[in-house]
Amino acid sequence: MNKISAVIITFNEEFTIGRCIDSLIPVADEIIVVDSFSTDGTKKVCLEKGVRFFQREFIGFADQKNYAVSQASYDYVLSLDSDECLSDELIASILEIKNLSLCDGYTMNRLSSYAGEWIKTCGWYPDSKLRLWNKNKGTWFGRGIHEKVELDKGACIRHLKGDILHLAYDNITQFLEKIQRYSAIYAREHRYHIPVSVFKVIYKTVFAFIKSYIIKFGIIDGYKGLLISACNANFVFYKYSKLLEANRVLTTSLIVSTYNREDALELTLLSILNQSELPNELIIADDGSRSQTKEVIDKYRRKFPIPVFHIWHEDTGFRAGQIRNKAIAKASSEYIISIDGDMVLHTKFIHMHKNSAWKGRFVQGSRVLLSKNKTEEALKTKTLKFFAFERGISNRFNAIFFPFLAPLFSRRSKRLEGTRTCNMAFWKEDFLEINGFNEDIVGWGREDTEMAVRLMNCGVDRVNLKFGGFGYHLYHKENSRSQLLKNDSILKSTINSNLKHCTNGVNKYLNGSNNITVDPKLEEILS
Repeated sequence: MNKISAVIITFNEEFTIGRCIDSLIPVADEIIVVDSFSTDGTKKVCLEKGVRFFQREFIGFADQKNYAVSQASYDYVLSLDSDECLSDELIASILEIKNLSLCDGYTMNRLSSYAGEWIKTCGWYPDSKLRLWNKNKGTWFGRGIHEKVELDKGACIRHLKGDILHLAYDNITQFLEKIQRYSAIYAREHRYHIPVSVFKVIYKTVFAFIKSYIIKFGIIDGYKGLLISACNANFVFYKYSKLLEANRVLTTSLIVSTYNREDALELTLLSILNQSELPNELIIADDGSRSQTKEVIDKYRRKFPIPVFHIWHEDTGFRAGQIRNKAIAKASSEYIISIDGDMVLHTKFIHMHKNSAWKGRFVQGSRVLLSKNKTEEALKTKTLKFFAFERGISNRFNAIFFPFLAPLFSRRSKRLEGTRTCNMAFWKEDFLEINGFNEDIVGWGREDTEMAVRLMNCGVDRVNLKFGGFGYHLYHKENSRSQLLKNDSILKSTINSNLKHCTNGVNKYLNGSNNITVDPKLEEILS
């Protein structure tokens, strides 16, 4: 006879966990319960039933269930939630297959109840679930509330007769509490992954009610069908509304790289002050400038309503990657926007970059080149505004501001040409994942391209931002290319070896913490 390990995850379920365990006793050769440190009598009930009991901090449903499976002694695992149990017919079906050559996985229907009545309308039934499988052929996947078991390609799957009996809700208060809790989880997990508009909130909510009440025959169940359909629509409304608000709350750190060019830095700082939307903090990454640069920073620090930090190291040659690593390690925001200290920013620069911030990608912004004469004039007059077709400007197409066209023309690209941290934005967690800039690259060139290659090797797409988020690049003489051949060799090695993580990077400056914080408004939205 084949042996089965039953696994349950739980939290504060003292009134249902005993029923769940009792239904598993006839079919399971061991029962494992993983508890998220319940504060009621859950642990006592479990120990009285003689199960193998573990306690572990809850990180996510899929993670917790995979941990429970890892404790199983046998290959075949039967997974239930603590408010579920097996029907007599399902128990008989499982006992029957224990004497056979088992498939890789088995699905079974779930029948849920509301206020003591089993509901087969509103899309609640048959609600087929894969809950019995060979743990060597599949695992739990998914974020938030939509976790599921995924088996290997070509796995053998059969369906069992009988139902998982799910005690869903006793009353509307329980239903509404779960709606609030699960909608917050959904918004947290999908924030900056899925775009949402007001129109989407409306049509998704309306369709959810129509689908549940009319298409899935909720109308047949009278008041309970109406209530369930309304609550289903409520859940859709709240999850998308919370996601809409969560997608509008983002903390940003603006990193400004500079070296011995106080006049250009001053114009850059003025253009930052002129932004329609300021970042949460400003960090000057100073590659060893003389004291005049500090004087400019101190002068303007008092004018900024946000924190301004000056990160400096000794001048031992061009070490842009290293000073940027030190500055980003200091950054406390989720999202990093990197510019050079000779960029005059369009007034909507920060706003457009925040609008383009989506998980799974980094953004390469554009620059508009100013001639030597135009640069001298701008520095003298402290000019912050330029026009696409005036004299002294090249790359004129980059100077066109048209925010409505930006989403249409900002495309993914696998090109390496034009990769520049003089106008680039990325998520700090992605930057830390690849260990930041490779500090083996010294001297001018390729530190930004090599970093971008490792981001792309980790599945982070490059998106070129058009018609917004651009800056005007002040003219300067070209830097020495003496180290370019060596840096090109490092870049080529990164490409050929599909490198994702450098050894000599940002981690040495983190002091054991990544220092990422979120806006308190987000916690309020998702509370």
